[in-house]
Amino acid sequence: MHSRPDDWDEHWTAYARAAEQNPAQAYRRRLVVDILRSHDEHALERILDVGSGTGALAAELRRAIPAADIVGLELSREGIERARQAVPEATFVQRDLLRDSEIEPRLRGWATAAVCSEVLEHVDEPRRLLHAVVPYLAPGCRLVVTVPGGPMSAFDRAIGHRRHFTPHALRRLLEDSGFRVQWTQRSGFPFFNLYRLVVIARGERLARDVHAAEETRPTVAVAVMSAFDRLFRFNLDRTPFGWQIIALATLDRPG
Repeated sequence: MHSRPDDWDEHWTAYARAAEQNPAQAYRRRLVVDILRSHDEHALERILDVGSGTGALAAELRRAIPAADIVGLELSREGIERARQAVPEATFVQRDLLRDSEIEPRLRGWATAAVCSEVLEHVDEPRRLLHAVVPYLAPGCRLVVTVPGGPMSAFDRAIGHRRHFTPHALRRLLEDSGFRVQWTQRSGFPFFNLYRLVVIARGERLARDVHAAEETRPTVAVAVMSAFDRLFRFNLDRTPFGWQIIALATLDRPG
C-alpha cells in the first residue's frame, strides 16, 4: 500500500527556514561531514547528495571539503532553486529517482562518495530508491546514510515520514540493495533523544508552530533551538540508546 505522494515544493516553501535552523539538522550535518572526512581526500573528489533539499548539507560539505565537486539530486523544483542560490559552486539536478530512469552520461559512475540523509523514511519503496542511486556511484563509492530512529510523532507523519528505522533494519535494507555495510550505529543520546521527545509531545501543534515561525520565528522557539544547539555538543555519537541511525556502506560492483 502506497501513501499519498508528498508535495515537496509545498514542503520546502513551508519548512525550509525551520529545517536550516533546526539544531537536529545541524547535528546530523556535522556527523555526516565527520564520517566523510575520516577517509582519504581522493575518496572525496566527487560527492553526490541524494535528496539534497535546499542545499544545507551541500553548503556544509562545500565549507568542510572545498576541493570536492558536489552534485545534488532533488525531486523538488523549489528545493533546487533554493539550493542553487545557497551553493552556486555546486550542481543541482532535479530528478525523481523513483520514476526517472535516464541518467546524464557524465553522472554515470561519477560519485566517489555519496550521502543519503533523512530521505529513506519519506518513501514507500526505499530499496527501489537505493537501486536507482547505484548507477551514479563509482565502484568502491562510500555511502553515508542517516535515518530517524525511535518513535514517530504526529509531526513526523505531517512531514511525510512513512517509517523509522533500527540499525538492523537499515543494514538489511542496504544489503538487499547491493551495498556492503561497514557499520551501523545509533547516535545522539541523550540530548537528541530529548529533543525528539519535545517534538513528540508537541505533536501536530508543532506543524502550526513551524508555519508561524516561517513568518515571525517566536522568541520561545529561538530560545529552545538555541538551548538544544548548545546541548547537542554533548551528545554521544556512538551509543546503544541514540535515536539517530547512521550507516556507512560501500558499493563494490559497478553501477
